[in-house]
Amino acid sequence: MAQKLTITLTRSLIGRTKDQRDTVEALGLRKINQTVEHNDNPAIRGMINKVSHLVTVKEQ
Repeated sequence: MAQKLTITLTRSLIGRTKDQRDTVEALGLRKINQTVEHNDNPAIRGMINKVSHLVTVKEQ
């Protein structure tokens, strides 16, 4: 596993379900093209899997 993950919000949250919106917010993303870094762990991976169609991920 990578040490860090760079996560970028690439799709809009308009029309998405509340749980998807909450997951994106929990990742720390608020605006399109905003990027955050998180440590790679199973909890973050699970969140990414839930909204994988909305974000892009780079491993560092």
